Amino acid sequence: MGCFILFNLNCIFAKYISIFEKILRTLCVYCVILIECSPINRLENNSKKSRATTSHNGVTMSNQAVNKAPSAKASGMDRFLNFIERAGNKIPDPAILFFWALIITWGASALLSNVSFDLINPRTGDVLAINNLLTGDSLASFLANMVKTFTGFAPLGIVLVAMLGVGVADSSGFITTGLKKMLNFTPAKLLTPMLILVAIVSHTAADAGYVLVIPLGGIIFHAAGRHPLAGIAAAFAGVSGGFSANFIPSGIDPLLAGFTQTAAQVLDPDYVVNPLANIFFTGLSSILIVGIGWYVTEKVIEPRLTNTPIDDDAEQAPDLGSFTELESKAFRYAGWAMMAGIAVLVAALIPETSALRSPDGEITSFSAPIMKSIVPLIFILFIIPGYVYGKVSGAFKTSNDIIKAMADTMSTMGAYIVMSFFCAQFLSAFAQSNIGTMLALYGAQGLKAMNLPGEATIIGMILLTASVNLLIGSASAKWALIGPILVPMLMAVGISPELSQAAYRVGDSVSNIISPLMVFFPLVVVYCQRYVKSTGIGTLASLMMPFSIAMLIGWSIFLLGYWAIGIPLGIQAPYTYSM
Repeated sequence: MGCFILFNLNCIFAKYISIFEKILRTLCVYCVILIECSPINRLENNSKKSRATTSHNGVTMSNQAVNKAPSAKASGMDRFLNFIERAGNKIPDPAILFFWALIITWGASALLSNVSFDLINPRTGDVLAINNLLTGDSLASFLANMVKTFTGFAPLGIVLVAMLGVGVADSSGFITTGLKKMLNFTPAKLLTPMLILVAIVSHTAADAGYVLVIPLGGIIFHAAGRHPLAGIAAAFAGVSGGFSANFIPSGIDPLLAGFTQTAAQVLDPDYVVNPLANIFFTGLSSILIVGIGWYVTEKVIEPRLTNTPIDDDAEQAPDLGSFTELESKAFRYAGWAMMAGIAVLVAALIPETSALRSPDGEITSFSAPIMKSIVPLIFILFIIPGYVYGKVSGAFKTSNDIIKAMADTMSTMGAYIVMSFFCAQFLSAFAQSNIGTMLALYGAQGLKAMNLPGEATIIGMILLTASVNLLIGSASAKWALIGPILVPMLMAVGISPELSQAAYRVGDSVSNIISPLMVFFPLVVVYCQRYVKSTGIGTLASLMMPFSIAMLIGWSIFLLGYWAIGIPLGIQAPYTYSM
């Protein structure tokens, strides 16, 4: 059966692969041109001292330019990417961007509140109206809730709580020794795909990948003699760009399935969507995302970063070439402590009546306490081995050393906390204004009016979702808005809700990495600034654009081929719907 599927895959993709290859090659040309036109890469080589980092296998990386591509006439794509970088980097700090975005949202809401729209909000059933945020009542409410909006900003708590535990593990040396062992067992050529694969698997732990995997990507690449920003970009592509590419069920599966089922019942009241309706598709997609991320990282991103010097005062690359017997002993003890903690957690989850399960006995449901406790568990499961490692290795003499490790970690998060304040205020105002909802609904109506054939409709849905994702960061919020329109519309032309959901997941994932409104995007900018302080939102967006384009093209073609072969999307997941 497996051979039959592979044979058919080869036959179906044969007509797509040459086109895809040409597109990727063209993308590489665009990116090479972008490298040379980038403001960062036009820095004078004599303005920075030449710095070199030696990896565990003796590979070195120079901060100075080694090659210059011949000048070429800028293409449309080149000009677009350059505009993104220049426009983004003219803003002095991400916090300022969100401040001005807040002001613009206020002004736009005041203007659009006087316009009548013939749109129905599917979540409320009411006629869509833009709320004026410049009224006296609205401004008073804004001031009254400013603190609550900030403290209730979900990413802030997630990052800070998780970093308390990670900070202890890092300060003790536990993470560094773990990286040493990983690099010693991982071939240099497989470092990139291994990092991306770990980033994809991290989706199982909700948003843990943003806190753990992305910064570790920079550390690992820096230690291996490669540019740390390339490691951050690769990890970011896996965590966020491959958000829906996972072979392990996670909380997002039942969440999206619930919205899909509700939308399908608009047309068919008895329709039921299995929570694992896309698990086979997302599982095989993980292989695709690893391959695309691997290719783009090594063939596009790293050549681009050749002329981007690391700051002289940047975080030093850890020496991951060797470890002492004491470090190895401490790591063993810490590893056993961590495994003991995991074993206790698993044992607590086994009973069907476990307090960590949802009322219906599910583990992956978002209502399950275990899913709500991912971040506290990260804190606990890192602070335990961090403490054990520190005591055995001698890094921690007293309990005060642990508190100092936490305090030192929090001191590095100051810029992120300031940014989070302004980001929280803007996102709250943008949601209250209903401007994002208006744009999403008009986009869905436009797609419906085109009346395209099935394959073209699916591609149109992917593009629409990717566009809406630039305005509304939450995956569930977007699907709650456009799902009730798109799902029944596609059911009417014979496309199943499960296939519509799969297309939505592709579009939702590929533009995450280029959306400044994605709540963790500014955090990744902070990670990059540890090595290149001049990094701005524009720099990161242009750095991630090749990943986004390649994933959009490759994943869309993969879905069409997957559909043509007829491989099951998941459990109880047909491709077609009959009235």
